[in-house]
Amino acid sequence: MSNLQSIILEQKELCRKYQADFVHSSNDDKLGISLNVKGNKLPINGLRLYPDKGTSGWFIWAGEELSQDPDFFVPLHIEHVEEWVPNIIKFLGLAPGWRFLVAENYEDVWYDQEILNG
Repeated sequence: MSNLQSIILEQKELCRKYQADFVHSSNDDKLGISLNVKGNKLPINGLRLYPDKGTSGWFIWAGEELSQDPDFFVPLHIEHVEEWVPNIIKFLGLAPGWRFLVAENYEDVWYDQEILNG
């Protein structure tokens, strides 16, 4: 089994665990990620909007607060996420409207309709 196949399998298993639809994110798709993710700051947060024009819909950031700074997120191809923050790859198959939060020995995943309404 290739690395990509095992990642997809892990993503599908996580979706089953949380009763979420699986929506594939291609390695060529981009996501928005904050630079503070590289600093080992916790928690790591993620939320997924609808994919659009080569983007996955994912936004990933570290810390308690989501900044309103327009330069807070930088684009990153999904194939490079593992270099930045490897422990979130398994969440990237969650469908739009889903969120996650990861900290040391802690994981939370939930659906948030509000993020799709705004």
